[in-house]
Amino acid sequence: MLLEMKVPSPGESISEVEIAEWLVEDGEYVEKDQSIAEIDSDKATLELPAEESGIIKLLVDNGDIVAVGEVVCTIDTTVEKESKKNKEPNIENDNKIQEEIKESSNPTQTNEHKKEHHINATPLASSMISQHNISIDKIKGQNVDKKLRKMDVEEILHQESLRSSSVKKMSSLRRKISKRLVAVKNETAMLTTFNEVDMTAISDIRKEYKNKFKDKYGVNLGYMSFFTKAVTAAILDFPDVNSMIDGDNIIQYNYADIGIAVSAPKGLMVPVLRNAELMKFSEIELEIKRLAEKAREGKITIDEMLGGTFTITNGGVFGSMLATPIINPPQSAILGMHNIVDRPVVIEGEIKIRPIMFIALSYDHRIIDGRESVGFLCRVKECLENPKKHLMNDKMKEALDL
Repeated sequence: MLLEMKVPSPGESISEVEIAEWLVEDGEYVEKDQSIAEIDSDKATLELPAEESGIIKLLVDNGDIVAVGEVVCTIDTTVEKESKKNKEPNIENDNKIQEEIKESSNPTQTNEHKKEHHINATPLASSMISQHNISIDKIKGQNVDKKLRKMDVEEILHQESLRSSSVKKMSSLRRKISKRLVAVKNETAMLTTFNEVDMTAISDIRKEYKNKFKDKYGVNLGYMSFFTKAVTAAILDFPDVNSMIDGDNIIQYNYADIGIAVSAPKGLMVPVLRNAELMKFSEIELEIKRLAEKAREGKITIDEMLGGTFTITNGGVFGSMLATPIINPPQSAILGMHNIVDRPVVIEGEIKIRPIMFIALSYDHRIIDGRESVGFLCRVKECLENPKKHLMNDKMKEALDL
């Protein structure tokens, strides 16, 4: 039986995808449920599993854009795995035969070809040329009247490293992200307000409870759970930050689906924590870990990235001191975290060294005024600088379920 493999629908409103990479070779034997290809849509990267076992025939190439429902490969299910070895061609023998045919058909051309490609080089230089696959054209630039030495080949390699370049096709996901980022700049009245947070209290809590937390839940007590709790608390006082524009209307949500920006190999992805306002610290950390791992492995689903009402992004993991994050449409605001640096600050008239993080709130000024944006960020700062009072009701062990 010849099974036709069709492109499944990655999600609603997606009509075409890109074959990012075939994970198998044409003519290879594949097992049922084995991942045979990675497929890029404008929202996520998905894996295509084999529906049956057999010999696969690829009908499209890497980088091809195909419609949802189009046949991209066939699987011959009548072929047994054991017989695959008998069907594999002897590539080495085939190459030798083809070479012999060419030489016997035109011996003059073969002799000229060998003469043209003769390299006058020391054994070490010849070995380096073969190892680095240096083309004859590049070697011709050297003085071929003398014997090429090691230093001559090193000079060629050095020149290549200074003047090298590469080209790769932009993925569907990256193209979609690019369009969305440009659209945000063109279609929103985006402003950014900044503040700074003394992270001493959170650092002290993490030092005191991180081992117990890790032992019980198998995940670290990170900063992101504190920021998520602070955002959901601030949203209650400033609901416009948790809203979006729909035509001439403003949709305001009474729940907080918080997107957490994750840097993945295929590009930036924003999985969503559903009803984050109801989640405990442990639930937030575990869900972030689960979603981030799926995003980095390319296994996250469309549903896990749709419907966020507010986003948090952490440039601090890359060493960023301060930045203006771009709103994740159709949301109206995004909070940017940055690195933590010991800085001198004045506390009650005395200079102290404290771990300080700069935070930024980018917002759509069409529906969020300066008072709301600044007030929201100040409320987040207040919650983070005194989490015991504002996020834990003065009961740290109970709040952390320890």
